[in-house]
Amino acid sequence: MTDEDLGFLPATELAPMIRQKKISPVEVVGTVLKRIERLEPKVNAFAYLAADRAMDLARKAEAELMSGRTLGPLHGLTVTIKDLSWTKDMPVQSGSRTQAGHRVAEDSPMVERLQNAGAINLGKTTTSEFGWSGISNCPLTGITHNPWKHGYNAGASSAGAGAAAAAGYGALHQGSDGAGSVRMPSHFCGIFGLKPTYGRVPYHPVGAGDYTSHIGPMTRTVADSALMMSVMSGPHPLDHTTMEAGPADYLGRLDDGVRGKRAAFSMDLGHARVDPDVAALVRKGAEDWARDAGVELIDVTPPWGTLGPALAREFWAAHMSRLSVHLPQWENQMDPHLVACIKEGAVVTMPTYQAMRARKYDYIAQIHHWFENWDFLITPTVSVAAFPAERIIPAHWPQHPWDWLQWAEFSYPFNMSGNPAATVPCGFTEAGLPVGMQIVGKRFDDLGVFQASRAFERALPWAHKRPAL
Repeated sequence: MTDEDLGFLPATELAPMIRQKKISPVEVVGTVLKRIERLEPKVNAFAYLAADRAMDLARKAEAELMSGRTLGPLHGLTVTIKDLSWTKDMPVQSGSRTQAGHRVAEDSPMVERLQNAGAINLGKTTTSEFGWSGISNCPLTGITHNPWKHGYNAGASSAGAGAAAAAGYGALHQGSDGAGSVRMPSHFCGIFGLKPTYGRVPYHPVGAGDYTSHIGPMTRTVADSALMMSVMSGPHPLDHTTMEAGPADYLGRLDDGVRGKRAAFSMDLGHARVDPDVAALVRKGAEDWARDAGVELIDVTPPWGTLGPALAREFWAAHMSRLSVHLPQWENQMDPHLVACIKEGAVVTMPTYQAMRARKYDYIAQIHHWFENWDFLITPTVSVAAFPAERIIPAHWPQHPWDWLQWAEFSYPFNMSGNPAATVPCGFTEAGLPVGMQIVGKRFDDLGVFQASRAFERALPWAHKRPAL
């Protein structure tokens, strides 16, 4: 098996091969690391690669396998962790020179669960500075390149996770999502990504973004994400917002289907601009999926759609203003667009912020009332295909000092509302760049979103497609 074949092999196929001793954890980790070493200068998906530690853990995993010990569901599989997530054995640098070399004393619960299930962490993947934007370019690590086109945006803030999954750096990759940061890089890189229901996966430390940050899987297949979610999910005392319920049988019920379900389709949520090539692929993908899966698909304009843009921009700037403590020493070494956003948010007063929250919670209630009549909402994931990574806004769009949200209007509503939302690859532009379609479910129906995504994957398979690296 070549390093490419093994690097792209789904975890659901590789796990039984390891258990049956057809392949060893040492071979798995060593082969994936060999591929990373060969390709990484071109992709730049890692902020920190822990190759020696990974090989030590692989040898330990192999010894456990041979001893006949009870094995976890991810035994001997590789995983990557985003640079925003806490890891006690690796730096947590958040894509910023202000945090270079920063260390913490404990793993986040999600990291601990993955490792306890037998996964071997290869290292920390890149992020935009403090996870602030959807651009795979940050002062600490530079550009993370889209595997489908060098120099182009791989999406963010889970930039390295998306690029690593698309480049065949193993099967399992962790992302986090505060306004689309799992779904955007998955869209740009042509992979599957899920932002689960808020509270499904514990997030520690709990984010300061007024309950909008989610942790989710980023993989090439829906089944691999279902496997990963079954390990990461469940309540934890360090995150007071986690739900009491544990995960459903995501993997076992993946193929139950969604026949007879009702899906609303909106190309613009009543306000969003979408590039024509993206719109055409999303429309065709949605119609093919609905026809194949037996879903009723109806065009709608959600009445709450136009309320989102002002709220998103007000909150994004206000929440980024917490980073103003770094400006006196570090402003000239930070992302200048982030600096502009911080300064705009710093003028928001507490009365204004509380009034914003009242409007936001009314907006959220409207979304959930609307979903009483629908099983799913289908939209584009992002309005554009990948563009040069040195820009925060495509050249053919209106320019702004920091507002990249204008091309990502479909993701942040469900960070505020907490609904589960996935992106599935639905085709390529004429330039060969991936495009994603978003599937949003009712709050708590992560299983339904998995099943809808799996039905799409069966109708329009994508995982066999690989970038020419």
